[in-house]
Parts: sequence; structure tokens; C-alpha cells
Amino acid sequence: MSNDANEANNATVTTQTGKDTGLPETRDTVFIGKKPLMAYVTSTLIQLANTPSVTIKARGMSIGRAVDVSQIISRKTENAGYTIGNINIGSEALESQDGRTRNVSTIEIEVKRKN
Repeated sequence: MSNDANEANNATVTTQTGKDTGLPETRDTVFIGKKPLMAYVTSTLIQLANTPSVTIKARGMSIGRAVDVSQIISRKTENAGYTIGNINIGSEALESQDGRTRNVSTIEIEVKRKN
């Protein structure tokens, strides 16, 4: 049993160190969840200061919040020059807690700076 525990610990460590490459990663995606709306707006605006475009991603019940975030950025900050780019919609097959496969809707909204 202790060997199994050691193997599990080693797997966790490898995953953590494999993820950390030491290189600065560009974060150009905002995943929408259950935080307050303005938290995502602020995060997106901060990322837009460093990168020319940011993708807002959401699925399920958070899709409406993602649309709200993109609209706030494009309409309320007209003077800053942000526009909405490509919008992709789709669905993902996820396994629910009872073991059944469900389709969950997804959306990706690109917000970019005007040149």
C-alpha cells in the first residue's frame, strides 16, 4: 500500500513540475465562472493591456455572463477602442455525476484592441 501512495505522490509532483516550465506564459483567455461580473471585466481589461486580443470562454449557465463581459468592454469603453472579433459556439460532451453523457453548450468571444 505504501508503494501505491508513493506512486500517487510522484505522479502529482510530476504533473506540477511538468506544468511549470519556468517560461512566462501569455494568458490570453478568460474563463467565466461564478465570480462577480466586474471581476471578469477587470481581468479582461488587464490582459488586453498586455496582449492585442483576449478570448472569453464560458460554458453552460455562464454563457450569458460571458456575453455581458464582452458587451461591457466593447460598449462602456468605446474611447479605449476595444471591439468584438470572432465568436465561436459549440458543445462539449461531459459525463454527469450519475454517469450519463450530457452535451453542454460553449462559447468563445474574442475581444481585441483597435489598431
